[in-house]
Formats: sequence, structure tokens, C-alpha cells
Amino acid sequence: MSSGGKAGRRTAAARLLLAAAATIGCLCGLAEAQLTGVLDDCLCDIESIDEFNNFKIFPKIQKLQERDYFRYYKVNLKRPCPFWADDGHCSIRDCHVEPCPESKVPVGIKAGNANKYSKIANHTKELEDCEQANKLGAINSTLSNQTKEAFIDWARYDDSQDHFCELDDERSPDAQYVDLLLNPERYTGYKGPSAWRVWNSIYEENCFKPRSVYRPLNPLAPSKGEDDGESFYTWLEGLCLEKRVFYKLISGLHASINLHLCAKYLLEETWGRPRWGHNVKEFTLRFDPSETKSEGPRRLKNLYFLYLVELRALSKVASYFERSIVDLYTGNTQEDTETKSLLLEIFRDTKSFPMHFNEKSMFSGNKKEAKSLKEELRLHFKNISRIMDCVGCDKCRLWGKLQTQGLGTALKILFSEREIRNLPENSPSKGFQLTRQEIVALLNAFGRLSTSIRELQNFKILLQQTS
Repeated sequence: MSSGGKAGRRTAAARLLLAAAATIGCLCGLAEAQLTGVLDDCLCDIESIDEFNNFKIFPKIQKLQERDYFRYYKVNLKRPCPFWADDGHCSIRDCHVEPCPESKVPVGIKAGNANKYSKIANHTKELEDCEQANKLGAINSTLSNQTKEAFIDWARYDDSQDHFCELDDERSPDAQYVDLLLNPERYTGYKGPSAWRVWNSIYEENCFKPRSVYRPLNPLAPSKGEDDGESFYTWLEGLCLEKRVFYKLISGLHASINLHLCAKYLLEETWGRPRWGHNVKEFTLRFDPSETKSEGPRRLKNLYFLYLVELRALSKVASYFERSIVDLYTGNTQEDTETKSLLLEIFRDTKSFPMHFNEKSMFSGNKKEAKSLKEELRLHFKNISRIMDCVGCDKCRLWGKLQTQGLGTALKILFSEREIRNLPENSPSKGFQLTRQEIVALLNAFGRLSTSIRELQNFKILLQQTS
């Protein structure tokens, strides 16, 4: 960040940002510095994130998501909602998810998802070497018998481990492979009471908020006169750092999803040929300060905060993937080598970012209280992951599950620093492991955040052009 070229680009980017803001009166209200400068609860400025993401990370994460290892995600979209009676699935055509025939899925991925648990369940001791190696999935296919036995020990540990997310059982007959590139996240028309019920449950029941405090723009809130949500933020600032961070992560995820929907909106459909693109009007309704009583920029700041948290998790987990034992296995040796090389390049970039979120500021008090608080946050987030099974639109459910699992994996990483630091080079560790499902969710979820920040720049330009 100290070189003249980088500083010049950043200054130019900042000038463009402020010029657009002044012209349109926000994104529109950005001229009043509502979406510039340093973020709350961390020492990082938005302009630095924009430059780092848009010029360095975004192009590479886009390429990574196109690799076979990261494009196929196994998910169960038929799990019943555990909290209320099913109120019907979205019947709109664009809500549909087209599952991927197993014949199209790379053989190494299918073998990996048959996965380590099946060997434990069947007490099989005498598998052929090639079959045994394939069942390791995300791991190098040339492991010794001793190392393979270590994976069996890990499986027993992993089965008993508490996760931040309610993971789908990949052995379920309802679990199917989905090609994420063929089922992109975009606006499907899913809205109304069903969609609102999901987000309302997330915020009202899982963000530590008393029912007497109402979120800004909550249609269920009684009239508060000229309050405009300030009492909510007074309450939020009174929370401990950990709970405040938790709310910002959920709000940031919500903002990111809304940005995706605005950027891939069904603009028109002529003779069965849909045209998807940026809907500036929809973006304005969701984020313009004048349309959202200044709430929009706050939500976008939370998007940047979430980006920093997941960026930090990637930098912390880099050493896990840098080990020679870890191979992103699909069965295509050249493809696998290129995929891992690109992933390690992205990790090097994440570690070079100079203004990371400092997770060590969290849970730093009394050890017993800190442990209790960490468990409370874990259970709340796990509950949110279960709420994703209540989403009535299959495509929305798919991407909701993937992005919450990606964030849950990031939290798992941040809270496992000691275990990651002590990983052995040539054998699995019982203290910390990632399944392929978690790896795919982690990188795709971060890719969605990277896309959101890039699209935010696109909307700024479009707003400037239409002013």
C-alpha cells in the first residue's frame, strides 16, 4: 500500500467515489462520508478494501470458483423447516435448482463425498488401496496406510465435534450435487411473508435482541415518531463486542445477498429469453439513505465488516492448505495442481493485506465467561443455519445454506488458531480438519462477498451515469 502507484490508484479511486457521491447525493449520501473512512470495531478503511478486493482478489476468486473442485456443491434442499409448518415452496420458475447428474461430477469428488464416514460405519478394514485413497476426497491420493488410519481416528473425532452450522448429511438420498455455475444466485421473485418470516426469525430470535427494541425499517415495529432507529443503535452500542460483531456479520450477509439480487435482476423476458442485469431502481430502494432513513449505508458498512472477518479467516487457515498432504482432489491431476496453485496464490494475497480484523480482541476477558459466551454465539449461529431450511425458494435456499456455512466455517477457523498452528505437515490432525463441503462453502461464500463489493462499485458508476 506504500508504493506510489498503489497510492495513486487508491487516491484516484477515492476521488471517483466521492465525485459520484456528490453528484447523486448519496451513493447518494456518501458525500457525507457515510460509506467512507474507517469501519467501526476494526482499524481498516473502506477505500483500502475496495482497492484490495477489486484489483487483486476479485479476478482470482472468480477463476477459482470456475474450477471443478469449487463449482460442485452437495446439498440437501428437501430438509423440512424445523421451526414452523412448511408454508409452501416458491412456484416461480427461477426459484428452481437444476441438480447435476452424477455422471457429470468429477470422479474424485464423488469418491470423496462417499466419504470417510462410510468406512467407519461399515467397520471395513480391508479396502483396496485405490478405493481407500479415493474415499479421502480432499486429500492426496498417495497416502501411506498409517496416514489413512489416522484419518479414521479423525473421522471419530469429527463426528463428535461441535460445528457452527447444521451440516447436511451428504449420505442422505435427498442430497444432490449442484453445479453452482449453472445455478447462479440472482433475483427470483421470491418475496413477501415467507421471505420476511425467515429474516425476521434470524434477527428477532438469534441476534440477542430484546423484543422491546425494534430494528430500523421493521414493518412490525410500532410507530416511533422521529426515532428512525436510533434507539436500536443505542442498544447495539451497549452490547459487548462479541454480540455486536455477531449482529454486524448477519446484517452484512443480508446486505450482500440483497446486492446480488440487485445486480442480477430479471430486467425483461422476450420470447423466453431472459435478460438479467443491474437494477438501479431496486438498488436505490434497498440502500439509498433517503429511501432507507440512512439505514442503507450502515448495512453496507456491515458488508465490509463481514468481508474483513472472512478475509481474516482465509489468512489464518492458509497454513492448513500449504501442507503437501492437502490436495484438492477431483481425479484430474493437472486440474488439481492448477487449482491448488491458484488457491495458495489467493492465500498469499490475503496474508499481505495490512489491516486485518483482530479477532484476538474477542473473548479476551474471564476465561470461564469467555467460553460460555463463545458457546452461546456458536449455538445462535447454528440455529441460523437451520433456519435456512425454511427458505421457500430452492435457489435462495441453496445460496443461503452455502453462504451461512461459509461464514460458519470462517468462525470455526478463527476460533481454532492454536489447533491450526500445531498442524502436522504430513498427517491429519485430530484437532482441526475441514471437510470438502466446508472448503467449497468457505471459498464460494467469500467469493460472493468479493462480488458484492465489486458490484457496489458498478452501481456507483451506474448511478453517476443516470444522474
